Amino acid sequence: MAARVFVLSPASCAGQRGRLLLGARAESELARRLRGEGASLGEVFSFLSSLYFRGKLTYAQRFAAPPRGCPGVLIVTPDRGLAPPETMLTLADLHAFARVPIELGERRYTEPLRRDAARLRGRLPRAAEVVLLGSLATPRYVEPLREALGDGLRVPGDFVGRGDMSRGGLLLRAARAGVELAYRTVDGGPRRGARPPKLPPPERSRAAARGEPTRAETPPATALR
Repeated sequence: MAARVFVLSPASCAGQRGRLLLGARAESELARRLRGEGASLGEVFSFLSSLYFRGKLTYAQRFAAPPRGCPGVLIVTPDRGLAPPETMLTLADLHAFARVPIELGERRYTEPLRRDAARLRGRLPRAAEVVLLGSLATPRYVEPLREALGDGLRVPGDFVGRGDMSRGGLLLRAARAGVELAYRTVDGGPRRGARPPKLPPPERSRAAARGEPTRAETPPATALR
């Protein structure tokens, strides 16, 4: 089996959920920890992006197969390249994220990302794959990563045409079932396409409607190696 590392697109610090953490009067348990001892990058982005990021993180932790000494899951950040999900953040870090647009013309975003993608390529065997879990329709993630990773960059073909919530649901179901999605090169198929049919109701909902026991929503996260 080829070595495989996942790169997750970031969550936005703007919007209502971001204000719940960044606001001066934010009093949620997570906001209090960000003002004190800090909270992990994976936890913060899962809060900001809800189902979509939770699906990406759960799936990536389930199927990562990194070589020894290399993290299996890395997250794109607005201003510091790639970071593992256990990276601790404070409120100051989150404010710094919010000040940097995630755009190709923004050097504070692209230069650290290109730097870390090149370093990642140098740590991986030639046959290793780096799978981007993020939008294929926008070049702001794909292009900086492809510059460094070339044909080693893969994407899930089933992402084409799906919105964020649909991608998140698809990933959670695949992680629960233990069935990995099929990947392809960036240029091995379309980046945009017609919206696919809606996902069928989850098995747990159908079972609950019949009064049967249901499985836990997500599997335990595997440890990063």
